[in-house]
Amino acid sequence: MEADPWVLISVLFSTFPMEEPLALALHRVAMELYQRGDSVGVVDQGLAHGQVKNSRKEAAIGTITGPVFEAELETERGKCQVHFILTRQGLSLLSEQSAAPRPPQFRN
Repeated sequence: MEADPWVLISVLFSTFPMEEPLALALHRVAMELYQRGDSVGVVDQGLAHGQVKNSRKEAAIGTITGPVFEAELETERGKCQVHFILTRQGLSLLSEQSAAPRPPQFRN
């Protein structure tokens, strides 16, 4: 996925500075939860490990809207929390990518 992670999620609150690889990992887990309708998923990205919870709520901040998720993580800095929105723009990008035909994969 080549999209800017800040198009995919909008961080509402974080107790530590968010870096791009973790933002993408949170997006991936939240997207899986959203698509399956599950409540809790696991994130394991670099030095951040923990769980993401689907709050089953929607939020709007200005023009950014989408479902809300919460992550509780253990990092090298200690325990951290992140509250974020899986943006509608990010959801649209992902659904467009999944709808695009995929080239065949060949095995040797």
